[in-house]
Amino acid sequence: MIHPLPSGTRDVLPDESRELRTITDAMRGVFEHHGYGEVWTPAIEYESVVGRMDGGRGVYRLFDDHGEVLLLRSDMTVPIARLAATRYAPEAFPLRLSTFAHVYRGVTPHRGQMRETLQAGVELLGLGAPEGTAEVLAVLCEALDAVGLRDYRIGLGDAALYPALLRAFDVPAETQDRLLDTLVRRDHVALEEQVAALGLDSDQARLLARVPQTRGGRDLVVDAAPGPVADALDGLRQVLDRLDPAVADRVIFDLGLIRDRGYYTGAVFEVYAAGVGMPLGGGGRYDDLLARFGRDHPAAGFALSVDRVHLALAAETEVGA
Repeated sequence: MIHPLPSGTRDVLPDESRELRTITDAMRGVFEHHGYGEVWTPAIEYESVVGRMDGGRGVYRLFDDHGEVLLLRSDMTVPIARLAATRYAPEAFPLRLSTFAHVYRGVTPHRGQMRETLQAGVELLGLGAPEGTAEVLAVLCEALDAVGLRDYRIGLGDAALYPALLRAFDVPAETQDRLLDTLVRRDHVALEEQVAALGLDSDQARLLARVPQTRGGRDLVVDAAPGPVADALDGLRQVLDRLDPAVADRVIFDLGLIRDRGYYTGAVFEVYAAGVGMPLGGGGRYDDLLARFGRDHPAAGFALSVDRVHLALAAETEVGA
């Protein structure tokens, strides 16, 4: 008999479990070396405490015996922000914390996404940009190097850039949300159509259509007057200047990068590898999130899908065989 599992979930057998444990052990060693202490948080949280902090998309809700609405954690950043704000004194910052945990998201499994994912990551709380951003990128690369991944790249963008352009051009708020959702999906054709329908002058429309498709290295040049684009590029270059050359060589500026979590405020990044059709993970700055829990500290972090890292390693092994 076949007893089906919910789509987007899977069983892990001993051989693969050992390989996944090897990956997490290597990452844990890197995190500990850089002073990131491992913490655990509950798989369920009160919606009244953490709900909507991450945009409220794709979360699983359930009820306890008192009728309180609970959420299955859909990422680790919001629970860590809650933990840091409630369990640590102000003088303890900056905090360096790491996590290895399963997260649960309502996704479209037939596209290859998983509802249950094992994530590994770090959160650096209390250190601003560009130093804090550069540190988490360095730890990210060292962790991937430690597991043996060779051919990966990091796309680095600024989550504040496109919203700033939309506000500067007086695009209505409801239209901004629709455009940003399209950008998250990286549907540039639909984005150009939506921009064309805004009725902006030709220079503004051209900039809104071109910026999301702008990628390059340190010498990236965008013909833009002083303003959001120039500011974003300057901030990203400051991050790059603080990276070891081996890390900086893996970075590609991507001005269209905007992640699907609702709390990012500045630099954002994603990790790509050959043989895997989705990012291995990503992260960025969320300088306003702790303030929502009563602690006003800048912060940055990342999370990697351990399963996707495993797939990337397998793909490299096949190519090298």
